[in-house]
Amino acid sequence: MIDSAPESLRERRIAETSRALRAEARRLTAAHGLSGFTIEELCSEVGVSRRTFFNYFASKENAVLGLPLRADTSDLDDAFLASDVGLIEALAELHTARWERLDMTRAEAPAITAALDREPGLVRHLLDLTAEAERADIALIERRQAWQTGDPRAAVAAHILGALIRPTVAEYISTQGEDFRTLFLRRLEAAHRLFLP
Repeated sequence: MIDSAPESLRERRIAETSRALRAEARRLTAAHGLSGFTIEELCSEVGVSRRTFFNYFASKENAVLGLPLRADTSDLDDAFLASDVGLIEALAELHTARWERLDMTRAEAPAITAALDREPGLVRHLLDLTAEAERADIALIERRQAWQTGDPRAAVAAHILGALIRPTVAEYISTQGEDFRTLFLRRLEAAHRLFLP
């Protein structure tokens, strides 16, 4: 029990620093645009070094979007690969677990929206990252299902889940109450009823 206390304190400090960097990056972007401030200025506002910033985020863009540098989800990928449930159910669990790992709260939504409104290039950056993640998911699906590279079923599965995730994110940040998992599983159930009446 004594050993876990420092780790818990360390984890809490890491989470607080990450939240502070995200919040300040969003505030500065909404006020000045991405080119209107430097990483050094951002770090000065938060009270951390430039080196610390790059321990958390690869870029200002990623800080604004809340995408951490070390988002290791290999354990989630491994669980997906080893899962014995159906492909769609396994993908749903993978995506919801990834979202939960992001630690994104509804309270952050207005600041993200303000930054995106000021800096439309962030949308392009987010779309590029989403496309990259989708390609990685397609390869992961092919591996799990032992399908050949380029099997269209893998891309269709990834596209269907992506089509359900996007409106779930929008609903989650614009409403109060239900958690992301509940909202997403409701959409997935609707898709099941639609495709498998």
